[in-house]
Amino acid sequence: MSSPPPSLNPAQLEAVHYLQGPCLVLAGAGSGKTRVITHKIARLLQAGYQPGQIAAITFTNKAAEEMRERAKALVGPRAAKHLVISTFHSLGVKLLRADGQRLGLKEKFSILDSDDVLSILRDAGSTTDAALARRWQWTISLWKNQGLSSDQAEAAVQNDDERVAARVMRLYEERLLAYQAVDFDDLIGLPLKLLQRDDEARAKWQDTLRYVLVDEYQDTNAVQYELLKALVGERAMFTAVGDDDQSIYGWRGATIENLKRLPQEYPQLKVIPLEQNYRSTGSILRAANNVIAANPKIFEKKLWSEYGDGDPVRVVECDNEEHEAERAVARIQSIRAGATTQAPAEWSDFAILYRANHQARMLEQALRKAQIPYKVSGGQSFFDRAEIKDLCGWLRLLVNNDDDPAFLRAVTTPKRGIGHQTLGHLGEFSAKWKVSLFEALFADSLSTAVNARAIGSLHEFGRYVNDLEYRFRHTVGSEDAKPVLMEWLKEIGYEQHLYDGEDNEKIAANRWQNVLDFIDWVARRCGGQLETEGGVTEETERKSILDVAQSISVILSLAERGGDPNVVTLSTLHASKGLEWPHVVLAGVNEGLLPFKSEDEEMTAQRLEEERRLMYVGITRARTTLAVSTLKRRKKGREFVQGIPSRFIGEMKLDEKTMKEDPREKLKALRAEFAKRAAQAKAA
Repeated sequence: MSSPPPSLNPAQLEAVHYLQGPCLVLAGAGSGKTRVITHKIARLLQAGYQPGQIAAITFTNKAAEEMRERAKALVGPRAAKHLVISTFHSLGVKLLRADGQRLGLKEKFSILDSDDVLSILRDAGSTTDAALARRWQWTISLWKNQGLSSDQAEAAVQNDDERVAARVMRLYEERLLAYQAVDFDDLIGLPLKLLQRDDEARAKWQDTLRYVLVDEYQDTNAVQYELLKALVGERAMFTAVGDDDQSIYGWRGATIENLKRLPQEYPQLKVIPLEQNYRSTGSILRAANNVIAANPKIFEKKLWSEYGDGDPVRVVECDNEEHEAERAVARIQSIRAGATTQAPAEWSDFAILYRANHQARMLEQALRKAQIPYKVSGGQSFFDRAEIKDLCGWLRLLVNNDDDPAFLRAVTTPKRGIGHQTLGHLGEFSAKWKVSLFEALFADSLSTAVNARAIGSLHEFGRYVNDLEYRFRHTVGSEDAKPVLMEWLKEIGYEQHLYDGEDNEKIAANRWQNVLDFIDWVARRCGGQLETEGGVTEETERKSILDVAQSISVILSLAERGGDPNVVTLSTLHASKGLEWPHVVLAGVNEGLLPFKSEDEEMTAQRLEEERRLMYVGITRARTTLAVSTLKRRKKGREFVQGIPSRFIGEMKLDEKTMKEDPREKLKALRAEFAKRAAQAKAA
C-alpha cells in the first residue's frame, strides 16, 4: 500500500519540472517527497547541471543514504557518485575542512560528541553536577541554534540561571578554540559565519553548489535558514521540501517561522502542494485532516488517498496503564490471528507510539509476558558503546593532537602507568602555558611540573601516537587497512583490557566482537573494492585510515546499524517521524500526556499547536489500522489521578458507532471461531 505508482502524479511532475526560481514543495505525510527530490535531481542533470553542482540536504545519515541510493538507481552510479547528498552537519564539515582556516581553524579540527561537551562544560563551570552541566548544554545549544554568541546571549538573558549559562558559554568557547575543536552546533554556525564574513569563500561555494534541495525544511532552525540563504545567494535556485503540519521540533530550536519567511523573502516563490497520500487509508487520513484543521494554516493542504476508507479508527478506553498495555498486546494478537497466509501480519508490522519515554515500561512488561519480540526505538546505539567511543577517542587524537578530551581518553584506555596525578600536573602545566596536553608532553620545561619517571611514560605515549599517525596516514585502501588496524589493537592490548574489565567473560566477548565489527566498518570505508552496478565495474575511492578518521565523528553521530528485525516497535512520537507501519497504536492519548503539560508550565497557543502537529504525525504513521488508547486513571508520580481523554480525540471527529473497540473481546471471538473449526475438522 505504501508504494507510489511508477509514474509521477501531476503535482509531483510540476514540482520536478519547475526550475525557474525558488520553489517550496508542501509535501504532506506519505506523499512521495523523496521521490520528488530524486526525480528533480535527474531533471537538473538533464537541464545541464553537473552532478557536483547539485546539493541535496537532509537531517539524518539514514535519510541521506536512502536518497543517495534512489538517485543512483535513477541517474546511474557515475553521476550519483559526485552529487552532494548529505546532512546539514556533513555539509558543514565539508565547508570547514576546505575553508575553516579562514576562521582560524586548522584543517584537522576535532568534532566533539555530547559526552565531551558535557565534560568541558563541567570543567568550565567548575561543577561536578552532571544535571546542571546538561542544562547548560541545552541552553547553549539553543542559543547557538538561534545564531547567538556568548556576548549576545549574555545581553539577552532573562534570569540568573541564564546569566550563569552565558558566562559558562564564554569559557566553553575559549576552550573549544584552544582545543581546535567544534561541537555539532558549530558545524552549522561556523560555515554560516564563513559565508557571511568572507566574500571570496561565499562566491566560491555559491558557484560550486548552483542548485540546492532541502528536505524536511520545517525542521530547520534559524541558523540553518540563514545558511541556506547564504548558499543560494541572490540567484535563489533552490527547492525546499517540507510540511508545516509536521513541525514538531520546536524544543530543539526548529522554527515554523522559516516556512512563513520564505514567501516574504522570496516573493517569486513557487508553492506546490503534494496532497495525494500513498500510505494510509481514507479513515486514517480523515482523522488526521480533522485534527490538524484546528491549527492556523500557513498554506492550505488536505491529504487524500485512493485506497478507500479501510478499517475505522478505533478508540480503546482503558482503566490504567497496565490495562492499556494488556489491550495493546491483545490488539496485536487479534490482528495476527485474523491474518491470512496470503496477507500475513509480521511482528514488524506493528508499532506502539507514545509521547514520553516513561510510558514504555508497562508496555515492555506486557509484551515480555506475552513473549512478543520488541525493540525500543532510541535504545543504545552501537556507536554509543564505551568500547567504540574508546577507539574513536584514539582516532580523533591522531587527526587533531590538540583535542584534549580525546587525549585523556586515549592515554587512560587501556591504562599505561600514567596516573591521574601525572595527568593533573600535565593539565596544570598546559593551562599555564596555554598549549594542548599533547604539545605539553614534549615541552623542555615539563620537568618543573612532572617527575622524570612520569615524563618517560608520557614521552613513550607521545612517540607511539606520532608513529601510529604516520602509519595511518600512509595506509590506503581496505585491504591494507584491516591488518594495520588489528595490529594497533594488539599493540595497545585492547582485547585484554576488555576481558580484565569484565567479570562476565561472555559480556567481554560480545564487546570484543563489537570492536571487530567496528574495525571492519572503518576498513571498508577506506575503499579500493571493486563494485559492479548497472553493468559498470568501478573501484570505490581509496582513502587512508587517517582520511576516514577525519570525518568519523560526524558519520558516527547519526549512524544506524543493521537491518530492521522482525519485532514490534515501541517508540516516542518524535522518534517515529519519517517511519510507517501497517498497524499503529497511539498510547496514553490523555490531557497532560498528549498534549503534554507539566504542572509548572503554561499551555500556550504555540505549544498546543506543536502538540497537535505531534498527534497528526502519530496518526499518519499508520497505513491500515489505527487504535487510539486513552486512560480513565493514570499514574502521576506515585499517585493515580483521573484520566481526561485528550481533546485531540474529539478533534478527530470519529464515527461514534464504529470508534469503540475492546480487542480482548475480538481476540476471544477469534479463538472461539478457531476452536469451532478445529472441532468440525476433527468430527469430519
